[in-house]
Amino acid sequence: MNHTLGGGTKENMDPKRIVEEGFDHIAQRHAEWAGRTRVAERARYLAAFCDAVPKGARVLELGCGAGGLVTSQLASRYRLTGVDISAKSIEMVAKVPGAEFLHQDMTQVQFPPATFDGVAAFFSIIHVPREEHATLLSRIGDWLRPGGIFVGTLGVFDAPSAYEEDWLGARMFWSSYDAVTGRKIVESAGLRIERAEVETADEDGVPTSFLWIVARKPFDPAKPGPGAGVV
Repeated sequence: MNHTLGGGTKENMDPKRIVEEGFDHIAQRHAEWAGRTRVAERARYLAAFCDAVPKGARVLELGCGAGGLVTSQLASRYRLTGVDISAKSIEMVAKVPGAEFLHQDMTQVQFPPATFDGVAAFFSIIHVPREEHATLLSRIGDWLRPGGIFVGTLGVFDAPSAYEEDWLGARMFWSSYDAVTGRKIVESAGLRIERAEVETADEDGVPTSFLWIVARKPFDPAKPGPGAGVV
């Protein structure tokens, strides 16, 4: 996120612990903030997901949080499994009916190959150390059935580690590559990019950009095909 890049590096901190404890502390506040921030953008990419995945399919949401619009809509339309590192968020999102929610690190959770028809990761992979992004995206590719869709956000800046001491009331961590590198990582995971767009929107008075990816697992994994350009 743009406004975190100036934060000092905290080598002695465990990034995942910061994210877990941070969202435990601000789960309710973050849910309220997300409900009024980048609303049209979330809805647009949720629609792209729903257009690509048939109703009743089995889908995965990585970083489901406390259960906002995206999670509620996915649960009402699909057989949803949600994963989040924050115990408090899982406690809150468990109230959403018709879905299964797991308190786990998305980089460590295990699913059999070809389990899901769609994987959504809205504003969540950016909280994972970037050296784990390639492995995570490869696992997402394994979890998808042939023809399955991935819709998610990556960063657009070369930021190995970005910290903020007070983000919505808690310490927080982000990590990303530039948009071109992020696109290459998705392609290297065997996914065919159908859309790759940089979206910029106001977040509390600060223009903030993310790379949105819509990518599909080919029916022939040996032929991932060319990716779309970043717009």
